[in-house]
Formats: sequence, structure tokens, C-alpha cells
Amino acid sequence: MKRLLFLLLAAGPLYAQATRIEVPHTRFTLPNGLTVILHEDHTTPTVAVNIWYHAGSAREKPGRTGFAHLFEHIMFEGSRGVPEGMFDTWLESVGGDNNASTSEDRTNYFINAPNNATELALFLESDRMGFLVPAMSPEKVDGQRDVVKNERRQGLENQPYGMVEVIMSESMYPPEHPYHWPVIGYMDDLTAASYQDVVDFFQKYYSTRNASLCIAGAIDPAATKALVEKWFSDVPGGAPVPPMAPAHASLESERRLLYQDNVQLPRLYMAWHSPAVLRPGDAEMDIVASLLTQGRNSRLYKRLVYDLQIAQNVMAYQRSMELGSVFTIIATARAGHTLAELERVIQEELTRLKSEAPARRELDRAVNQYETAYLAGLENPGQKADLLNAYYLRTGNPDYFNEDLSRYRAIDPGDVCAAVTTHLRDDARLVLSVVPKGKGDLASGQGKEVFPK
Repeated sequence: MKRLLFLLLAAGPLYAQATRIEVPHTRFTLPNGLTVILHEDHTTPTVAVNIWYHAGSAREKPGRTGFAHLFEHIMFEGSRGVPEGMFDTWLESVGGDNNASTSEDRTNYFINAPNNATELALFLESDRMGFLVPAMSPEKVDGQRDVVKNERRQGLENQPYGMVEVIMSESMYPPEHPYHWPVIGYMDDLTAASYQDVVDFFQKYYSTRNASLCIAGAIDPAATKALVEKWFSDVPGGAPVPPMAPAHASLESERRLLYQDNVQLPRLYMAWHSPAVLRPGDAEMDIVASLLTQGRNSRLYKRLVYDLQIAQNVMAYQRSMELGSVFTIIATARAGHTLAELERVIQEELTRLKSEAPARRELDRAVNQYETAYLAGLENPGQKADLLNAYYLRTGNPDYFNEDLSRYRAIDPGDVCAAVTTHLRDDARLVLSVVPKGKGDLASGQGKEVFPK
């Protein structure tokens, strides 16, 4: 045991011995405005083809929500040169797979395949980028509209705690803010959207000048560039999309909500506005989340779940977004306990972090955990491709790996205190109690707004 302790102490913080991350890349822009990023990595004979469109739900407008996510579905329904159903079939026949995801800030599409299928992947992506509309029809749009509606019913409306996402976004942001509505959109908006509305959204935001393509893996950069030019050069260029500039969102006082749902156990949500992705304070909030709930020795897990045994689980996270982030703590009470009990302990730990800096050893553990997870992700070409695209979109520099990680390595204990004091104010937060129907007494606090209204 003494030898193990000596080795752990001698090792010190992981970031003190860090070496520079090397992710060499080539970047070029086609005449139609498409930015292309190539990264050569022959660790495995595979390739990742990753496209980011700066076309998340924040690009929608009130009354026409859900388009970004709807397109995530429509993009798999065939294009001019790819019959309906063949996108997946052709990829699977060569051992590849693909998927997509939509957030407030972007929609991304990614293919993972053997590197001898690189040209097939590029053909598939180029065809739906440039020639989706000729294969679209009102019937296809209606079919995917129904799929998305059913996804909303299953994932939100009929899911325990499912409507929390909607309640929180509507409560944290004013109606005109791009983050006010849920990514999946509203049922009425999906129903009201016309075929022409959908076409107009695609032509405005799914353009070469609003996208970046990253290809990472076992590639020859020169040969891959030639393939990109072959398949993407004839994609029509679109007009540049101006950046968004919404009014700053904030909570000027504490807001308490009560939602009675078809759930078995009460759950407490506490949320604050926090710094936008990659802005000062964003990394500190990631580390605050880790100190509070990452691992059995984290502050809230140890007290709520292990010592007091009044919570089933607890988690905290910084949801980093372009127009401003949200820091959230979620705790589920054990049977026989109230959310007021959980909030009292959470408040004690937050107050403690505001006045008493964490020990260096505790902070080192949190930063080491983050860095270890980050470096492990870089073993995957698909993850590297996604980060190259993310960094390009957010900073203009795909190779932002070291700059990103250095934010965490530079944090000291006093920075944690400052971040909690500045961003996790008691008088500027949302506190939502979700309780079983008829069990309002399990909620936390007084003066609550009741949902549904």
C-alpha cells in the first residue's frame, strides 16, 4: 500500500507532464465555398467522413421549428443519384455505417467505413448535399414529418421526465431567443410546415458556404483531395449565411417551477446560464461539474448517494453552446425523501465552493479525469474528424486541440471559487421540481409556477 501511495503521489497531475497533441491536417476550399479538412492517420485501415452544417435548431424561427431535425431524417431518403433506401444498403455492403445528430448549433452527418470505400462515402455525401431537392417530394416530407412527430411522442411526451427539456428551454430563454424551443420542434409547427418551407430551409442553410467537410483516417491526402474535387465541385454554391446575434439571455431572479408527471420518484433540476463554448469560464464550469458529481468521491455523489443515501443518483454538466451555455444539476430522490432534502445538501456544497477553494489534489483529479477522457477520444478517427470540424466552426482553426486542453490545465483552485461565485448565483437560477402526480408536497421551495398550466 505504501509503495502504491508513493507512486500515485510521485506521478503528480497528468497535465503537468503533458506533451503537445499533434493532429496534422490539410485544409483547402473549393471554388463553390466548401471548406475541406483532411487528416491522415494509418492506425487502422478505416476512414471517417464527417460533415458539419451550421444549421441547428437555432436557425429556425418561431412558428417554424423542428426543420433542422426534420432534415436529419430527410437526408437519408434518397437524392438524385441515390435511390430511396440505398444510402444505408450501399454503405453496409462494404462494411460501413453512418448516422447523424442535430443540436441547437449544428447538424452533422458522419460515415465510418473501410478506407477502400472512401470514394463511395464521398459520392453519397456530395449527392445529398447538392442534389437532394430533385428527389424530394411532398409525400417524402410528410412521411418523415410523421416519423419525427412519433419520435417526439416517444422521446418527450410519453417518456418519464421527457417534457423537462421543453419546460427548461422555454423557462431559461425568452420566446424570441433561438434556444427557446426544443431541437425536435413543436407539433403544431411540424404540422403547419409546407413543402416549400422545407425546400427553402434546405437551400438556405445546406449550402457549401455553410458547411465543412472533414475526412480523417487511412487516406492519401493528394488522392483524397482529387476525389473531393471530383464529387463536390459540381455542388452548387450558396450564399453566405450571416451569423446570429440574439440578445443576451439571463435570469434576473430565482425562478421555481413544479411539474407533476407520470413518474415514480421526484427529481430536482437546478440550472444557470453560464459562459458560451470556449469562452472564459466554460472550462471552469466543466471542472465544477466534475468536482460535484464525477465519481464516487465527488462531493454531491458522496453526500447524497453514499453517505446520506437520500438520492438514487446525481449528475451535473456544462452544456456548452455557441450563444451561451447552461449549467445543470440533476438529482433523483430515493423513495421516502423529498426534493427539499436534496436541495439543502446541494446548496451547502455550492456555498462551500464559493467560499473555500478545493484542495489542489481534488482539482488535479478532476482535471486528470477530463484530460484522460479527452485523449482517449482522440484514438478514434471519427472523433478526431468531429473535433476538427467543431474547432473550425467555432474558432476558424481546426487544429485547436492544444489550445482547448490548455484551458483545463491552467485552472487553479481559486478559479473554481470564482466561477461558482460568478455563474451559480442563488438569485439567478431555475429550480424545477418534477414529482409524481398528486405529490406536490415532495417538491422543493415555495412560490412555484405549476406546469402544465
